[in-house]
Amino acid sequence: MIAKLNFVSVTGPKAYIDRVVDNYLSKYEIHLEYAPSELKSAKTLHPFAEANPYKEVLAHAEELKVFYGEVSSSEPYVDADEAIPVINGLYDKYQEERAKLDRLEKELAKYNELISKVTPFINLDYKLDEILEFNYLKYRFGRIPKEHYDKFNEYVYDSVQSIFIKASEDDRYVWGVYFVSDIEKNSVDALYTSLHFERTYMPSEVVGTPKEEIQSLRVHIEEVKNNIKKVKAVFDEKLNESKAEFAKAYVALKKRTTSYDIRNYAALTKESGIVYFIICGWMSKEDSRKFEAEMNENEPDVICIIDENHKSIDTGPPTKLKNPRLFKPYEMYIRMYGIPSYNEIDPTIFVALTYSFIFGAMFGDVGHGLLLLVGGFLLYRIKKMNLAAIISCAGFFSTIFGFMFGSIFGFEDIIDAVWLRPTQAMTNLPFIGKLNTVFVVAIAFGMVLILVAMVMNMINAVKSGDKGRLLVDHNGLAGLVFYGAAVACIILFMTGHKLPASIILLVMFGVPLIVFALKEPLERILEHKKEEAKTGVVMYIVQTFFELFELLLSYFSNTLSFIRVGAFAVSHAAMMEVVLMLAGAENGGTGNIIVLIIGNIFVVGLEGLIVGIQVLRLEYYEMFSRFYRGEGREFTAYGSKQK
Repeated sequence: MIAKLNFVSVTGPKAYIDRVVDNYLSKYEIHLEYAPSELKSAKTLHPFAEANPYKEVLAHAEELKVFYGEVSSSEPYVDADEAIPVINGLYDKYQEERAKLDRLEKELAKYNELISKVTPFINLDYKLDEILEFNYLKYRFGRIPKEHYDKFNEYVYDSVQSIFIKASEDDRYVWGVYFVSDIEKNSVDALYTSLHFERTYMPSEVVGTPKEEIQSLRVHIEEVKNNIKKVKAVFDEKLNESKAEFAKAYVALKKRTTSYDIRNYAALTKESGIVYFIICGWMSKEDSRKFEAEMNENEPDVICIIDENHKSIDTGPPTKLKNPRLFKPYEMYIRMYGIPSYNEIDPTIFVALTYSFIFGAMFGDVGHGLLLLVGGFLLYRIKKMNLAAIISCAGFFSTIFGFMFGSIFGFEDIIDAVWLRPTQAMTNLPFIGKLNTVFVVAIAFGMVLILVAMVMNMINAVKSGDKGRLLVDHNGLAGLVFYGAAVACIILFMTGHKLPASIILLVMFGVPLIVFALKEPLERILEHKKEEAKTGVVMYIVQTFFELFELLLSYFSNTLSFIRVGAFAVSHAAMMEVVLMLAGAENGGTGNIIVLIIGNIFVVGLEGLIVGIQVLRLEYYEMFSRFYRGEGREFTAYGSKQK
């Protein structure tokens, strides 16, 4: 359902804006509109251009909030200006301690980098600082891929004017250092490069052998880690001491910043030397009445005007969905398609009922339905996921249809079918012969849903004042007559009754077809539109012929599309028969429990996903496309409830 809204305008002296927003407007949900453009008929309006002085302080507070976590206060500062020195003082302390931590963390990173460079050479029993002081011999620390090292050591090493000292190795690399004379360095370096030698540049700070250096670095690392712990402990202690004070200041600043941002939507005007503010937006009828009464009682200098007919408002009202709690999760599917316009039917309840019902019919099993029902419910309670709530509702209908089909975890010999068994029930139809009963029922059910969608389209057309959509559209009155007549004739024929007289059939089918053929000129007449450029009689006839052919084909294909409801009911039973066969329980035996469990989990997961997608496809393509446009804009609330 869509909540009824009123357009509310509030005006008063400029100095009163914060009091009005903080004390009154923040209690209610209001969708704000940009006053200078919404009230453009008033020529003296100009934007309320004023920078928010609290934004920088609030940014500091948000940075502090990362350490405090979620905070709340029932007694925030009444004056937000009192909160500024509190936040600034805490932020200075934070910056001071943060600077200490940054220095220590950089030092720790430096030591970790040094130890990572030295560790591969831990078995090198030479003092690194002495190697780094060589003048006449050049050294190259690094690593070489193992396969290249083996070839180098076997075929090349003896002929190269260098000494390679192996330090360590792993599965991929050999680590070490090679020495070469200054004269031979260029050619030797080129050779090692061709062998994919990757050089490591040893820092000048290293002293002693790699083992001694690593031990020394580990001592430094432990010292730095201990210092970091001490600084963090002091930091946490200082912050925790002032958590309550921070909460009071943060809540006050957040509230004031939010209310201050309303100036971005407000306008100013000047009358008799006094500057007035104007705020406008949309409220529910109940909230607007309460707000008006409160303003009239407490603020005599502030004027509140309520517009209920919306005719003078150019942008039109936004859409505020207001559905019972049981159906609210299904709003997710509505938002995926598009928010309904204010004067459009909200299809949430329709989707909730049809989606759950069709899902249950396609996935009818008592055991699987209970799993979905309980699992979805628990997941919704823990994670608050809308999809989990939808799964739980769908599971409820799956359980019902499980009893109707007499199926529990695929076993069809435990309980009797209240209605029928999908794989066994057959129906005799004229000219067709035997056909699975669930297929027949699924198509009949689809016909009913298509007719309901056409009626909903006509209601939407009446609400929007679209006469063409109401009368001559293939989902309007003409379409309802044509498709309804076709459904009636099929039912009469299949049940062995006589069809209506030929003249009646001619009227019921012929008149709608003529209307479809003349749709464009009829729409222009109904909507009082200008005639478009003519395309020629022959071209118009050809175009109309193919459009009618496509329309009739779409009626047929859309109806036939519902056969998937019966097909999945049958396929579910067939899949469970395969599981029982694999478990050796097809003849009523116990079977392999592990195979049964795994098979049921597989069917619930895979088929449940596929059925969920197929039902959503039916909703969107076979029903929504007939009556729903979803071109509205969602109600975005400012107020305490939203925050």
